[in-house]
Amino acid sequence: MGPSETDDSSVTGRELDSGPVASEIPIRGETIRLGQLLKLAGVVDSGSEVKALLASQPVLVNNELETRRGRQLHGGDNIVVGEHHLLLVARVEA
Repeated sequence: MGPSETDDSSVTGRELDSGPVASEIPIRGETIRLGQLLKLAGVVDSGSEVKALLASQPVLVNNELETRRGRQLHGGDNIVVGEHHLLLVARVEA
């Protein structure tokens, strides 16, 4: 595998404004909870780590501070956790 390739073909990088590159995270359905997203994106390894993460560092959802792991997220939402920049992409199921 080359330096620009990743193990997970479903996550791609994309420039948001002039800021850092965001990883696009595809989700099934219309919503996903913040805690589930952080596990899916590999920011945390387990659900039990989500609460500690939210207490120890700021998490921004669409540039607003969020502390609830149950926050409902939708396609197009932008999430920033430390150096992780995530952009939700809702997959349209046929």
